[in-house]
Amino acid sequence: MGKYFGTDGFRGEANVDLTVEHAYKVGRFLGWYFGQEHKCKVVIGKDTRRSSYMFEYALASGLTASGADAYLLHVTTTPSVSYVVRTEDFDCGIMISASHNPYYDNGIKLLNGAGEKMSEDVIEKIEAYLDGELGEIPFAVKDAIGCTTDYVMGRNRYMGYLISLATRSFKGIRVGLDCSNGSAWSMAKSIFDALGAKTYVINNEPDGTNINMNCGSTHIEVLQKYVKDNHLDVGFAYDGDADRCLAVDENGRVVDGDLILYVCGRYMKESGQLDTDTVVTTIMSNIGLYKAFDEIGISYEKTNVGDKYVYENMAENGHRLGGEQSGHIIFSKYANTGDGILTSLKIMEVMLEKKQSLGKLTEEVEIYPQVLKNIRVKSKPAARQDEDVIAAIAEAEAQLNGDGRILVRESGTEPVIRVMAEAKTTELCNQVVDQIIEVIRKKGHTAEA
Repeated sequence: MGKYFGTDGFRGEANVDLTVEHAYKVGRFLGWYFGQEHKCKVVIGKDTRRSSYMFEYALASGLTASGADAYLLHVTTTPSVSYVVRTEDFDCGIMISASHNPYYDNGIKLLNGAGEKMSEDVIEKIEAYLDGELGEIPFAVKDAIGCTTDYVMGRNRYMGYLISLATRSFKGIRVGLDCSNGSAWSMAKSIFDALGAKTYVINNEPDGTNINMNCGSTHIEVLQKYVKDNHLDVGFAYDGDADRCLAVDENGRVVDGDLILYVCGRYMKESGQLDTDTVVTTIMSNIGLYKAFDEIGISYEKTNVGDKYVYENMAENGHRLGGEQSGHIIFSKYANTGDGILTSLKIMEVMLEKKQSLGKLTEEVEIYPQVLKNIRVKSKPAARQDEDVIAAIAEAEAQLNGDGRILVRESGTEPVIRVMAEAKTTELCNQVVDQIIEVIRKKGHTAEA
């Protein structure tokens, strides 16, 4: 990860960590970089945060000042930007969003011409320009100055694409949608209504400051209650930019990314759609998922945390399904990024084709209790590589005796070691996690007062 851009773009508090000047300069660089040999075209989408409008104008100003044309999708989802970029003649795409973060944060996500996350070499050049290392970029003049175009038709085409993927009518199905007061608010209900569902929607009144506030996939308990209170058949919750989805079954039980991978992976294997018979996960997926996959003959691969790494593995190896426990699910035949609304449609497909409720579809998976604790340290490498810490991890693994697992990893963004355990009981999880943390403390690695 670079100085400004992490695994999911340039993110931080608006006008504190990520300023309007940063956005303008990102636009300036992209317009110049992709426009050196032809007229550059860039499509921009944004979520519902108050600062997203400010950043949209700043990016468009930078792009057009460098001679590029900027096409505005307005409030839309991250996967819709990816779709428009890869299906139309754009050099790159920009999504203004901080995903599941609170409203006062924002972010700039960059996508290449294939709708994938921007390559690291381009990101490094942008960072060098932000730091003043590349000198001045020339301004466009006269008729070379770029234009800004309203491009809401691109968003509408994406919605039509999603509707076209449905294999059956949703007529008679009572569906709850939690739009997180974010990007999905103007799209998800229209799509489900068009497919015939009886749609019940909450948190679809964004005001610029309520995105993700006690709603959406990060507060799934709100949708759980709503599904139970209204006797719905299923519920789907999105995050701020709708690139991820968590579900709630008819009993109000949470169906997280791991369970979604199981439901869709099993169906795709049975129907001959799971090329390579492999699902890509991250190292945070639950051991219960892997045991369930073993039972039905599905192989799996594990990547570092981040949907970027999941997609890279899928693209390199031709895998059709991958994702994260948090709800970033990638169906590579249909999209190059996690897509919350697409995920909910694919879950509906499984339910309808197999004529089973979501609760029934997930009942064979035993999700193991999971405990994750963080400990602040002076040096992440020193703590992680300490021989006594390594020995404590080995001892904890021996206690689990193959029926559970330990994961100790360095945070990518904080001075923190994350210690996670999965086991048959929460008590055992806490026991082995605390044992490892105690050794880290005794060896003097902690940065705590």
